[in-house]
Amino acid sequence: MAARAAAGTGGDDDTPLLDDLMPWSVRPLRTGRPWVTAPDAGSLKARWERLARAEAAERERLFRPTRSRTPQTAVAALPGQATSTGRFARETGPCPEPVRILHGPFDEQWLLPDHRLIDAARPELWRVADGHQLFVVEHGYVPQDTGPALSVTALLPDGHSPAGRPGRIRPLYRRPGGLEPNLAPGLLALLRARHGDAVTDRSVLAWTLAAARPSPAGCAVPLPAETERWSAGVELGQELLRLQLRGARGGERPRLPGGRRPYVRAAVPPVPTALEYDPDDETLTLDTGRISPVPAGAWEFRVGGVRMLELWFERRTAAAGAQDMDGLEAVRPRAWLQEWTSELLELITVLALLDGLRPRREGLADGPQITADDLRAAGVLPVPVTARRPASVLDHQEEGPDGQFALL
Repeated sequence: MAARAAAGTGGDDDTPLLDDLMPWSVRPLRTGRPWVTAPDAGSLKARWERLARAEAAERERLFRPTRSRTPQTAVAALPGQATSTGRFARETGPCPEPVRILHGPFDEQWLLPDHRLIDAARPELWRVADGHQLFVVEHGYVPQDTGPALSVTALLPDGHSPAGRPGRIRPLYRRPGGLEPNLAPGLLALLRARHGDAVTDRSVLAWTLAAARPSPAGCAVPLPAETERWSAGVELGQELLRLQLRGARGGERPRLPGGRRPYVRAAVPPVPTALEYDPDDETLTLDTGRISPVPAGAWEFRVGGVRMLELWFERRTAAAGAQDMDGLEAVRPRAWLQEWTSELLELITVLALLDGLRPRREGLADGPQITADDLRAAGVLPVPVTARRPASVLDHQEEGPDGQFALL
């Protein structure tokens, strides 16, 4: 039980782990080839056209075969996606519509939703991704990291870790339609008995976002025995949830107060190469482009020790203008897109607001706790093995390899 003893980073060795509270988890997606994702949808469509028109030998090279996927691999369609299941070597059809995903903690990008192109797409996630679902993403443990342990999204997340230490993806619901919360059996009943009937799966999620902290044993989630502290944490977590959903599920898009909203003071040049920050006048510069005011908390916001604004910028400019690239990754915008400026302004806003909420997390882990021993005494732990497996979804058919129907 040494791993358990390490769970409480604040000295408490009996803090429940998220792995027990939300027992069904899925490993991050593994694309196998970087060209199936991009910061813009247009590049993905252009890459598909180039690949679909290529002769056999060139198509093989551009595809970048792996042990899991080659142009000859036959696989089932991804749930909810009307893509072909014939071997890609014979593909001549139009590009499937790219889907919006969360790439890492805060970077919204695009993905070609074709199972033939992705080594490990995690179909079980696609099967439960709908207008009710929310996904919790662990960031992985990095010593001395002061960033958040979790993020949440309404988009399909790929689970990418900025620090290269991937955690897990945990859907809030085990079935489509917001059915069957992915919570340890008996946990809701125990929390309702302690804190009242207002406790729901969404309030458990909110508390988790507010109180979770990384530990060597996994993400630890202290559960308060006091209702006043529970209510304060749930209120904070609901605000964290609202900010990270960025207007999804009927919410409002994040906005800083009028005098603090970031504005473009000088247009971003066609091919910016450097991102810098001046803390004195709170200005973010992209070569000659200028955005201000940018709160220092947004610039310094890190996950796994990696500064989020720098990582976001690098993903859009690392290969810009590189004419000697060979492969589908070279098919990309040669100039900065206007939509990226809008996305950058929103990201600055989200990070600044999240940073401003940090002080409210202090004290959430103080005071009497519902410990892992308490959960065991109540029969919530250990979690049944079935709760760690995906639920069976039998209400629809899915197309298997070469057009045959798959049984679920």
